[in-house]
Amino acid sequence: GLSPTLQELEVAVLDTRMCNNSRFWNGDITPTMICFQGQRRGSAPSKGDSGGPLVCGKRAAVAGVLSFTSPDLTDPFKPPVATSAVKHKNWIQKTLQ
Repeated sequence: GLSPTLQELEVAVLDTRMCNNSRFWNGDITPTMICFQGQRRGSAPSKGDSGGPLVCGKRAAVAGVLSFTSPDLTDPFKPPVATSAVKHKNWIQKTLQ
């Protein structure tokens, strides 16, 4: 079921080259995507978390938006992926005007 409490997860951004390795996402990660993993073993976003923010920094800036993850949330070779907000900054600003 859905949690009535807002949840958060500390994550580490992974190297895009590693995420595109044949053992991981096998070249499906583009330069506008961010691959990440939970800091604690076994921690990962769940179904329904898509569209949630990937936030970084002490001033809590949005770096991305959760896009997809593996159907098997415990699969260490299919880490979650976010769409980069930074890579789309110009489009976002233009659209919001």
